[in-house]
Amino acid sequence: MQSFTTDDAQTIHVTVSGDGPPVVLLHEWASNFRVWTPLMKDLETTFTVYRWDARGHGGHPVDGAEPASVGRMAEDLRQMLDHFGLERPAVVAHSMGALTAWEYIDRYGCDRLSKLGVIDQSPRLLTDDDWRFGIYYDWPPERNQTFVADLKNDFVETVMKLVALGKNKQARARYEDSNDGLWRLRAFLATADPPPLIDIWESLAEADYRPVLKRITIPTLLVYGSDSNYYGAETGEYVQSQIPGANLIVYLGADHSPHVGDPHRFTTDLMGFLQRG
Repeated sequence: MQSFTTDDAQTIHVTVSGDGPPVVLLHEWASNFRVWTPLMKDLETTFTVYRWDARGHGGHPVDGAEPASVGRMAEDLRQMLDHFGLERPAVVAHSMGALTAWEYIDRYGCDRLSKLGVIDQSPRLLTDDDWRFGIYYDWPPERNQTFVADLKNDFVETVMKLVALGKNKQARARYEDSNDGLWRLRAFLATADPPPLIDIWESLAEADYRPVLKRITIPTLLVYGSDSNYYGAETGEYVQSQIPGANLIVYLGADHSPHVGDPHRFTTDLMGFLQRG
């Protein structure tokens, strides 16, 4: 694993592997670079792949002067491109990673990027009378405030419930199964440092990237799960309608992480997209 230091003295850890045109992979909230491992055997044969542990993730200390937030992660991304001298890489981003990519595009546009892949993410987490495609299609500000308070009280169980008690029935069944209980996820979350992750969550909930979508001028692939824990095909259809020329693929039966549930199909779809043109 390599690393670079940002302008506020935060160390960002990046795993670099493979050979070919650059592809940057941005993981979801409360995760790390290892979530992409099932894709690497295929991707490394054709691309040089850059996988970071985003600020506040991966068990690394938050030692930068600025707090963890989606805005700061977008700055980290810009500085990562500078550090590695990446010329027009493709960026493939899941969940929080997609929000980070949209924040980057909001600030800097698409000139330094070649293509964009977005996996199962809404441009706005919160819902209101005019916007229903946020979390669960029912996540008003008051519900988010309660969620943040619960995170501060019991981070692991609150995240477990976020994953399990939403739109995906299988996740709920596993959570309620005494012989399963999503114990691997629970054990992983127990290793996290909650305060920076909570800071990031609050910044994500404040963001609204709907105006950014129409400004995306590079080829874009959208992959959504029909049985996403949080969103669904309708969210993907909305995002597709807003990004000029975007291509949408809905994985039937897939949850919030279609790339994890069917890595072979995903890498086939992704590599076809990346190599096209």
